[in-house]
Amino acid sequence: MEHELRAAPSGRGGTVAIAGVDEVGRGAWAGPVVVCAAVTDLSPPPALPGRGNKTIALTDSKLLAEAHRESFAELLPGWLTGHAIGAAGPGEIDEVGMTEALRRAAVRALESLPERPDVVILDGKHDFLSRPWRVRCEVKADQRSVTVAAASVLAKVHRDRLMAELDGEFPGYGFADSAGYPSPVHQKALEEHGPTPHHRLSWSYMDDLPRWRHLKKHRDPLAGEGQLSLL
Repeated sequence: MEHELRAAPSGRGGTVAIAGVDEVGRGAWAGPVVVCAAVTDLSPPPALPGRGNKTIALTDSKLLAEAHRESFAELLPGWLTGHAIGAAGPGEIDEVGMTEALRRAAVRALESLPERPDVVILDGKHDFLSRPWRVRCEVKADQRSVTVAAASVLAKVHRDRLMAELDGEFPGYGFADSAGYPSPVHQKALEEHGPTPHHRLSWSYMDDLPRWRHLKKHRDPLAGEGQLSLL
């Protein structure tokens, strides 16, 4: 995919700069949504030794074992020509909604790259970036694009490490194991102790917590995106 895009003229007399972008944490109940933007010169990506003569190729982070993600995360910064992380926390997600929070996190990552990319590859069908970015959406791009695969791994490892740190601060919620996603341990802790400052209080799981339902945040649909009311 990168070779196809790079073959097109950049409009500035040079090589097309391509950024692969991927996110993690969109469906979690707690923690930020994290986006990584990654750029490579399209040299062969690193691979890990497997069993026998086989190697483990760089691919979607969800298809890699945790140990392999960690190993790739150590190798990828030396292979990439640039990468950056952007995030939007739970308060921002509650305030503006996931789509806008995701866009903001992606823009933060892209604007932190050493060079502004000419083209951005997004995983999936939905262009949550739009103008002024030139975007190409591809289903399963994290399996078809080395830059998106790299972004997928780095975003996942970054967020997992962050959630593991929060596990020490808020033990009992299973953040180190579930990374803030729904789990029986997470649900039980919420029922007993309520949400932490790292929980998304506008999400529907709050309706299932009678003791803590009064903490739920509601966006007023008549007030416009970004407005909150406490009901």
